[in-house]
Amino acid sequence: MNAFDFLTPQRNPKNGTGITMMLDKGIGPVSLIDILEISGRYVDLAKFGWGTSAIHNREMIKEKVEIYRSYEINPYPGGTLFEIAYIQNKFDEFLDEADKLGFGAVEISDGTIEISPEERADIISIVKERGFLTITEVGKKDPEKDHLLTANDRLELVNQDLKSGADLVLMEAREGGKGIGLFDDQGAVKEDKLKILSEGADIEKIIWEAPQKNQQAYFILKFGANVNLGNIPPDEITALETMRLGLRGDTLGKVNLG
Repeated sequence: MNAFDFLTPQRNPKNGTGITMMLDKGIGPVSLIDILEISGRYVDLAKFGWGTSAIHNREMIKEKVEIYRSYEINPYPGGTLFEIAYIQNKFDEFLDEADKLGFGAVEISDGTIEISPEERADIISIVKERGFLTITEVGKKDPEKDHLLTANDRLELVNQDLKSGADLVLMEAREGGKGIGLFDDQGAVKEDKLKILSEGADIEKIIWEAPQKNQQAYFILKFGANVNLGNIPPDEITALETMRLGLRGDTLGKVNLG
């Protein structure tokens, strides 16, 4: 039972919607346990950001994966590591290692490389067949290249990935959330682009990367408490959940908990 439970509504954050994806940039096992003891029930996915899992001791990565699993959180290596494996023609070895380490999901992205739609569909199929939760990402890391993607381009990619069997699709915003994807240089949402995406795709399958508080509040007020949000810093998980539940000034009396 939570303190002040008579004042606070609750939601089920592990029911397939309302996903929170936490960005792990290299947390140590002890610190991770502390974070998850207080906030673990509000985390669904944990991304080992970029290639961080490749520069730490293998046994420690296995330990961290086991910790996440013990809190019913699905951990996965970041898309950049997949891209490195892809360009080195070591995709099969990458999947084997992800499986041996205990990762339950794999992210497929082309943020810094180019993958044809046909190859992307084949990769999604292979990852699914291996039993991983399959997450794709739409967008480019380089803002100049990303700006070449129209909202309709992004919508087409989302729907292609879902048709190919992807379980979830991430909308690229990077760690900063400014000048890329759906965000302008100040981090505000480009509402015209969001409208095209939200009306043309299954938003329960989209995770909006939203590292900034104002972005999180925007999506919660727009789509309700159970909107899927990603790239959340570990120390902001609890704060995000209070915002989802209308326990902060940003959303007090305004949030739809349905």
